[in-house]
Amino acid sequence: MNNLFGGLTASIVALPLAIAFGISSGLGAGAGIFGAIFLGFFASLFGGTKTQISGPTGPMTVISASVVAVLGPNLALVFTTFLLAGFFQIVFGLLKIGKFVKFIPYPVISGFMNGIGLIIILLQINIAFGLHADSSVIGAILNIPNSIINLNPQAFFLSMATLLVLYFSPKQFTNKVPAPLIALILLSVVANILSLEVFYVSDIPTGLPSFVEFDFDMSHLSFILVSALTLAVLGTIDSLLTSLVADSLTKDKHNSNKELIGQGVGNMISSLFGGLPGAGATMRTVSNIKSGATSKVSGMMHSVFLLLILLMFAPLASKIPMPVLAGILIKVGFDIFDYKMLKQLNIIPKYDVSVMMIVFFLTVFVDLIVAVGVGVVLSAFLIIHRLVKESEVNVYGEEVEENKDDRIFRDGLVRIVNIKGPFFFGSTSFILDKVDKIYDVKNVVIDCSLVSFMDLSAIYALSETIEKLKSSGSEVYIVADEKRKEKLIKLGITQSIDASKIIDSQMKALRAINKVF
Repeated sequence: MNNLFGGLTASIVALPLAIAFGISSGLGAGAGIFGAIFLGFFASLFGGTKTQISGPTGPMTVISASVVAVLGPNLALVFTTFLLAGFFQIVFGLLKIGKFVKFIPYPVISGFMNGIGLIIILLQINIAFGLHADSSVIGAILNIPNSIINLNPQAFFLSMATLLVLYFSPKQFTNKVPAPLIALILLSVVANILSLEVFYVSDIPTGLPSFVEFDFDMSHLSFILVSALTLAVLGTIDSLLTSLVADSLTKDKHNSNKELIGQGVGNMISSLFGGLPGAGATMRTVSNIKSGATSKVSGMMHSVFLLLILLMFAPLASKIPMPVLAGILIKVGFDIFDYKMLKQLNIIPKYDVSVMMIVFFLTVFVDLIVAVGVGVVLSAFLIIHRLVKESEVNVYGEEVEENKDDRIFRDGLVRIVNIKGPFFFGSTSFILDKVDKIYDVKNVVIDCSLVSFMDLSAIYALSETIEKLKSSGSEVYIVADEKRKEKLIKLGITQSIDASKIIDSQMKALRAINKVF
């Protein structure tokens, strides 16, 4: 019974959002509802998160709307793009890519989600004002003054009233009936009783969907593939982040790769029936869990209940005012913002803030996939910069006091190079520049015992340095533990230095030198 109740609750939460996302995408309310039904059912059936509810989401709708804007006259191409997105997700799951999502830096995700939130809000402004929607973010921004001048007061009243209901409904009501559904029903009744002159929903399907046509136009190949890949990557991130939320509430552990396969199957089947692509939805998943759901049955029943609602109440949907849906989506946009990071901008490291802001602006004004790509690359460079700063190299023996009992510390006999921290491609030039300054020394000990890790670039650079020192007449010793010694030998270091001169402690290296003299 708990799974049935969870599914019912999730369907009630999902309905207004599915309608709103469908209309916002440019494909109509039916696409949103069918997406919620088919994706929700099959992602639950084949996925790896027991209590996850899937359906159209804000980020996925933004990408879908851009696809419709470009390919819209040929809907067969649109649904082909959605089909490929699901296929890519299945491939991600089979290749076990799910585990790598957690390596995307938090500032990148934060900037991306903040950008998505702002896009959703900006694209709903005209609808909230009772005007026709803008198809681009820049157009929406440039048209704000004109939109304010020409706003429809009745539409503006409905959208503002919707936001008031969403933000200020008493918890004793919203604990039983989701605030978006309260706003949808209440303000639809008000608008129809008062016969308000606003735009209404007019394209709700009244029966079961039929198969859509698919097409593959080579002239749009690059756009289709890039858009499908963008949807797949975004759906992957969105779904797995929601899976983590579900895990934290249920104390369970999801299967990331199985979840991606389920999402891919769901999105492919959804596209066959003209549905909008989606992902795991946080608010719907949380509602499902808090209603007592414990298994996949809840997600499947959520889809069954949505189908029943569609078949029984579809004619009433034509009475829903568009400004009410705009108000619901504006609230969704604000909910997507990462307030946790935004509240801590003054104490977060500047480089993390920089990454977040760059990704944010690229998301809003350029392209979502470019934003994530640039953010990840920029974060990688910043990490390399930090690691380089952690690398240390000190050369000892230049001003060592003469020790009458130990001849190796007499002038020109030995220099000790202590390398500490990461020794990798980013730090090789910094470290080896210091080593290159050593000359007229009979023995050089390169101590790598405090190196935290060493990559292939460092090993090759080390070999090159050994050759230079040997050509200037120096004998070279390396200090490394047994494990690192084996790695160095496997990668060919013995072409430059005899294995007997790779020693496990600095003291032993000095003793070996001492025996020579």
